[in-house]
Amino acid sequence: MAKQEDVFKTIIAHAKEYGFVFQSSEIYDGLSAVYDYGQNGVELKNNIKRYWWEAMTMLHDNIVGIDSAIFMHPTIWKASGHVDAFNDPLIDNRDSKKRYRADVLIEDEIAKFDDKINKEVAKAAKRFGESFDEAMFRQTNPRVLENAKKREELHTRFSEAMNANDLAELKQIILDYEIVDPISGTRNWTDVRQFNLMFKTEMGSTADGAMDVYLRPETAQGIFVNYLNVQKTGRMRLPFGIAQIGKAFRNEIVARQFIFRMREFEQMEMQFFVRPGEELKWFDFWRQTRLKWHKNLGLGDTKYRFHDHEKLAHYANAATDIEFEMPFGFKEVEGIHSRTNFDLSQHEKYSGKKIQYFDPELNESYVPYVIETSIGVDRMFLSVFCSCYEDQNLGNGDKRAVLHFPAPIAPVKCAVLPLVKKDGLPEKAREIQHRLRFDFTCQYDEKDSIGKRYRRQDAIGTPYCITVDHQTLEDGTVTLRERDSMEQNRLSVDELEAILKEKVSLNTLLRKLL
Repeated sequence: MAKQEDVFKTIIAHAKEYGFVFQSSEIYDGLSAVYDYGQNGVELKNNIKRYWWEAMTMLHDNIVGIDSAIFMHPTIWKASGHVDAFNDPLIDNRDSKKRYRADVLIEDEIAKFDDKINKEVAKAAKRFGESFDEAMFRQTNPRVLENAKKREELHTRFSEAMNANDLAELKQIILDYEIVDPISGTRNWTDVRQFNLMFKTEMGSTADGAMDVYLRPETAQGIFVNYLNVQKTGRMRLPFGIAQIGKAFRNEIVARQFIFRMREFEQMEMQFFVRPGEELKWFDFWRQTRLKWHKNLGLGDTKYRFHDHEKLAHYANAATDIEFEMPFGFKEVEGIHSRTNFDLSQHEKYSGKKIQYFDPELNESYVPYVIETSIGVDRMFLSVFCSCYEDQNLGNGDKRAVLHFPAPIAPVKCAVLPLVKKDGLPEKAREIQHRLRFDFTCQYDEKDSIGKRYRRQDAIGTPYCITVDHQTLEDGTVTLRERDSMEQNRLSVDELEAILKEKVSLNTLLRKLL
């Protein structure tokens, strides 16, 4: 565990050092759980968003996009249930004065049993080598079975308490399992109480005439209240979807693990409207479609898993998460939910407006059911960054920090490097860079030795470096260096654009999804 924590700290430091992510308001000692994206971070983030947006809107004839406002009428949040039900269980430690989510404390305790089991399995695998039968070991080893039983007992009790919204039982679990505050090391806990996660502000020109409004905690409601506008103006027929990328805000009790849990974050959401009774068929379709989108990046199929919800949200009849293996364990990066017709029915009720869909095939009107896919941009960014980072030992005491980004989403696609700063090489390199920059995010760098410049580009994940040398002036050829293999090939300047387009175009990713 300690080693993984060290790896994560190294990744966070690398993200800052190379212009990916900065602590917001850092010169004023920062603002907790709020981050800014630097020059390389914003490019990577935008490329991730492009990959999602184009996979949704270009590869599906029946999905279109919108961009709804952050501020919305406050009754929307009453209708959606957020005013009354958007809460987390809060608990304080009287000694450290720190605040925690009670459910997270218990989930961490459950994870300890998983760690004990995995350590036993790892020790046995090392002892028995190739003859080791992991499945049989898990089914028969007494220590594994004992920890599995304890885990299941805790998990069952926790699930029942969460489903019943039993705050007293959540505290009792914390006491019974002697869960301590990680800072003070004590068990001096307050009672568990509910904490609403929405940020509230006021809108209006005078204090007396101001209206309470909320910063949206999700982007989905902006889609729901516009669904009929989009359907009519776009002449859409069910099933159809509406996609949106936008900021959301949650006053998290405990915001931690770098950009994994923040108070201001960005979502990529798609609401897919279907006939009642067909929602579970489409739920399964989007479950598989979204997993394929993730695996298509080539970060490692074993790093993904589904986690089906035991406690469903008030609006859902089916829900699953796509989890990714971060340095701190498997964590949710995307949720797929069957939201039934709850949201649209609520908005119809609270607004007093009829927002039903007329189905020409059935010759009847009804409130559609909805399948939601919701992915956190920042979590997606973190999963990509963590899985692509490597401290690579090249032998002979030589090392490099490298980001193995998939080329189509890398922040910089190529770098043009003159071998030396004289003899007309910088001028020729600039000429090549200016030629390429209309199609690719392309950097120019002439400072330090060529080896150091290669290392700088490796550290920001640039897939290709183009070296201009004296031979370039003679025959119009350059050296193309590939980041991961470090192989170098000689080719004509006239071939560069076609080769780079084949390697770094987003189309290469999108075609694999078809």
